[in-house]
Amino acid sequence: MERSNLAAVQEAHARTHPHDEALVDGALRLTHSQFAQRIAQTAKHLRTLGAGPGVLVGVALGDHATHVIIMLALARIGAVLLPLDHRWTPGERERVATHFGAALALVEPGQAISGTPCVEVSEQWPDTVSQCAADPVMAPGGDAPLLVSLSSGTTGRPKGPRITHAQFLARFRTHWIDLGFVAQDCFVCATPLYFGAGRTFVWSTLYAGGKVVLAPPPFDPPALLDTLAREHATTLFLVPTQLRRLLAEHAGAAPLKRLRLLFSSGAPLTREERRAIHAELNAYFCEYYASTEGGGVTLLKPADIDKHSDTVGRAIHAVDVEIVDAHHQPVSPGTVGLLRYRSPGCAIGFYRDDEASQEAFRDGWFYPGDLAQLDAAGYLTLAGRAKDMIIRGGINVYPEEVEAALQAHPAVREAAVVGMPSVDLGEEIAAFIVSDTPVEDTVLRDWCAARLAPYKVPRVFRTIADLPRNTSGKVQKAQLKTML
Repeated sequence: MERSNLAAVQEAHARTHPHDEALVDGALRLTHSQFAQRIAQTAKHLRTLGAGPGVLVGVALGDHATHVIIMLALARIGAVLLPLDHRWTPGERERVATHFGAALALVEPGQAISGTPCVEVSEQWPDTVSQCAADPVMAPGGDAPLLVSLSSGTTGRPKGPRITHAQFLARFRTHWIDLGFVAQDCFVCATPLYFGAGRTFVWSTLYAGGKVVLAPPPFDPPALLDTLAREHATTLFLVPTQLRRLLAEHAGAAPLKRLRLLFSSGAPLTREERRAIHAELNAYFCEYYASTEGGGVTLLKPADIDKHSDTVGRAIHAVDVEIVDAHHQPVSPGTVGLLRYRSPGCAIGFYRDDEASQEAFRDGWFYPGDLAQLDAAGYLTLAGRAKDMIIRGGINVYPEEVEAALQAHPAVREAAVVGMPSVDLGEEIAAFIVSDTPVEDTVLRDWCAARLAPYKVPRVFRTIADLPRNTSGKVQKAQLKTML
């Protein structure tokens, strides 16, 4: 039973290759033996703070080694992780922690969450942990909950699937089978640990017995290239925004060319971008279509990029993909419809949200809200979002949340937010404002910046007399997009 806990394998790595490096964060270099010891000591300390089996613990930390250790220590004691973005405003952190009922939150110094008991993870945290004995207890894993994982953005009503140890292990298997993760890998993490991709690929590499090197944001291409070369990196995950910058500034760079695997997810690339990355950055480039709820879904392999570069590839190991009509009946190849998929790694519902679960999970299938089509050979082509979510640089931004922030301004009577095309980010955020009194764009931008994470602040503001609506009163966002 212990072995089904995702943290248990770290003790095995400590016995079989104790002196090999597991985690690198700047000057800090932990061997597998040291890493396993810190996890066990941190687990003991977390118990003294009130964490334990089934306890929901918010984690709002930066991208450092202590964050990685804490996540695995929480898994070890059977607590349930609630990832919170430390870049959020205090109001955003409070809203999500309160909605899900976090019993405790671990935060950066000075970032307490109102209404939730908080413990600051300061520079003294490692010293405090080092005084603790190793916790001897390994909680059961298997179908026990591991985390409640939000999307990269938050909605007006936060939603998060509850994912178990067993479901995460099933996702890891797809990394080994389809992406080829092995114990000899050195994975460089250049995306936030809060985001599902960064967190999951770090865990997967460590579970396999490989080495993880943290190279957190802000994205610095020259520094990243130096890290890849110095650490003899083999695998690297980047979002499309980062890849576009590398294409523009560092095409042909040797550290990128030497990678065994370069892959991307979060937002679709264009056909031209896929081909350019494959030709100019790395010959082993893959595009991985995935979701927070379901994990990996499809993979566009290097061999498919020339002939199938308009697609996001084919279903990966143990994943079933279908396109259905409004009555949930499969449609013929080449027909656009609603995408649904199922797999051993897919969640079965949202935490504490039966209404949203009934909408997105049906008869064992998950409906991500994407429109798509499958061809006769099984290649999946995305055709847009069934809803209005904006994907900015791989980060999900929900218009309702931005609209609520804008409409709180005393000069704004109504607001509607839509996505607009962006070469660099895929989509940018545009806000249409109906105002009773004139208000400058800079004022609205500052207003949003004080209430929202930076990636949610609109790039463009347009003041109009009235929002276009249909006969039922619903705002016609498609018409707003044409005005851009």
